[in-house]
Amino acid sequence: MKIERISKKGNSYNLGFVWMISLTAAMGGMLFGYDWVVIGGAKPFYEAYFGLVGEGQAWRAGWAMSSALAGCLVGALVSGVITDWVGRKKVLIVAAMLFIVSAVWTALSYSFDTFILARIIGGMGIGLASNVSPMYIAEVSPSETRGKLVSINQLTIVVGVLAAQIVNLLIYNSDPVPEDASAAVILDTWNGQYGWRWMFAAETVPAALFLLFAIIIPESPRWLIKKNQTERARGILEKIGGKSYAEFELRDIDSTLEGERDQAGVRELLRPKLLKILGLGIFIAMFQQWCGINVIFNYAQEIFASAGYDVSGMMFNIVITGVVNLVFTFVAIKTVDRWGRRPLMLLGSGGLMVTYAILGACYYFELKGVVVLVVVLTAIACYAMTLAPITWVLLSELFPNRIRGAAMSLCVSALWIACFGLTVSFKPINVSLGAAGTFWLYGAICLLGFVVLKRFVPETKGKSLEDIERELVD
Repeated sequence: MKIERISKKGNSYNLGFVWMISLTAAMGGMLFGYDWVVIGGAKPFYEAYFGLVGEGQAWRAGWAMSSALAGCLVGALVSGVITDWVGRKKVLIVAAMLFIVSAVWTALSYSFDTFILARIIGGMGIGLASNVSPMYIAEVSPSETRGKLVSINQLTIVVGVLAAQIVNLLIYNSDPVPEDASAAVILDTWNGQYGWRWMFAAETVPAALFLLFAIIIPESPRWLIKKNQTERARGILEKIGGKSYAEFELRDIDSTLEGERDQAGVRELLRPKLLKILGLGIFIAMFQQWCGINVIFNYAQEIFASAGYDVSGMMFNIVITGVVNLVFTFVAIKTVDRWGRRPLMLLGSGGLMVTYAILGACYYFELKGVVVLVVVLTAIACYAMTLAPITWVLLSELFPNRIRGAAMSLCVSALWIACFGLTVSFKPINVSLGAAGTFWLYGAICLLGFVVLKRFVPETKGKSLEDIERELVD
């Protein structure tokens, strides 16, 4: 049965309710951002505490920094199965509980093994939240505002990143250590014994709030319809947009699931049309990482040090990057439902390509100081208003209702694999090519991304999830 789509411009939505449940789901993004970045500020102190200093400790130190990635991959892989099985809401609750356990356990760790286990648990929370939060928001949002609301998830990630940077800076300044201090000196400071623990423990407060609100919000109506719980879905849809909106959405969603509720699974992704869309989703997810911007976040200290800044200047500049990231995420929220997804993705890939060319030239000609800072902030601004949020919007929109959980799980898993590859390869690439060559390489990757995105990415602005499904799959 094919349903003609009608305009919803005249509908009256309960925006307060929609924003409340969307912001609750997006709190998973905030904890994702905080947990991901907080370890950078704690690094000098927990490394001294656990004896991870020196060439002989390089692998253990690297494992401490990247262990959360292992948890991310596990969380992302299992999220597809459990979100399609138990629903979106319950997975958000589980993610909140994992964040709480990780924050408390990491703060109380007195052995390296327990520290690693706690970080893996936190990574599992990130893996679940990074998949389910944007998916849930997309499934409860009216099509006219879906891009804006899903972009809120990226905004909260940025808020979490900035919060971690500020918490790290405040705790560091409470008992600063001398520049080039030895591990023994650091270990004798308050930060070396306790400060780094509070950096992790501070996550407990927002995680507890996330758990509380996740218990209150409703289940995704699209998942409920898939599970033949139509009356529960009707009540939620009526609360979002009224009776006429609910009736139309019920028929529209049901038409895309007709006769296929029991077929959904990973094997269905092998169908030629779905496999093509899955391939595009995986490319978009991996490109968001391999565009190179996360190198700037993960190795900001090294980048600013090579640009001539001291420790105090580096810490301050890192906070500035967080502020710019936040401000330009608001630009994305403002433009995503006006300009569309495709133009913003092309602007991001093209803009980063040019910016990396300039940044590489700065290093090649040994320009330092404020020039490098301005170019770095330009790259972050470009990323924040384009690839960072729009990737999550597209991933939450491209896949059919019946297999959205499994498809997003594979895409998010690919994203974390790409993130791991980017993180571990940066230093070897930087040694081989130098800073200039490294950023020119990322510029070439952005050129490739621009070509692929221009050729294959559809525009989904203003379309319902069901209309997108009909255009791409049927």
